Amino acid sequence: MTQTAPRDQAAPAPAAETHYATVFADEYDRWFGKPRVSGTTVDTLAGLSGTGPVLELGVGTGRIALPLRARGIEVHGIDGSAAMVDRLRAKPGGDAVPVTLGDFSEVPVTGVFSLVYLAAGTFFELREQRAQERCFARVADRLGAGGAFVFDSHLPEALARATGAPEVVSEGDDHLVLCHRSIDPSVQRYRSHYVIHAEGVTRHLRVEFRYAGPGELDLMARQAGLRLAERWGGWGREAFTRDSAYHVSVYRRP
Repeated sequence: MTQTAPRDQAAPAPAAETHYATVFADEYDRWFGKPRVSGTTVDTLAGLSGTGPVLELGVGTGRIALPLRARGIEVHGIDGSAAMVDRLRAKPGGDAVPVTLGDFSEVPVTGVFSLVYLAAGTFFELREQRAQERCFARVADRLGAGGAFVFDSHLPEALARATGAPEVVSEGDDHLVLCHRSIDPSVQRYRSHYVIHAEGVTRHLRVEFRYAGPGELDLMARQAGLRLAERWGGWGREAFTRDSAYHVSVYRRP
């Protein structure tokens, strides 16, 4: 049985809540959750979960954690936003997922996990290379032998191609969410601008990320004692090819 911080215990020096996590927590699932994509992600993670408990970094509202728990998998989480975790708690079964409030780059929990994962590009909310390297190292410390660290990632080349016309993220009778991305290769960062029109009000949300190519990620993993085991072109385990826009990478501890 793993030992982890008590549910919703604040770890030392928790990360500040990002704007979207604070202001839009109540609408996050409706606007940004894609059931088909989420279901495929859950299927793949369940297949990688092994025999031990699993840990989600950036657990948020539980979009992935709760379906995994419904399959009988013991899920723990870390998140920097109390508002997002409150949404998790309000859902059926949400009280049964232990969550530590804090900076997920520090992985501020104890115990051993068979799987540590992130989804929806969350790893790249760590906007400094040092923080990304630290996350790899801390994850390696928490994985059991043969354990897996899994996350998805945009390809830098695909990001560069996607800086044109806005993308429709979500639309309905009462809302419209558009996304426009801009990229700054001089600092390996991209910015997602969301224009959200709902209830007659239009708001602008900006989220910044630090991107990294597969080679840099693999180097970070090796420095932490992890090795690339598999790389797919999507959560459905599609082949990773020259035409892939993003990838899902599986790193394992020997």
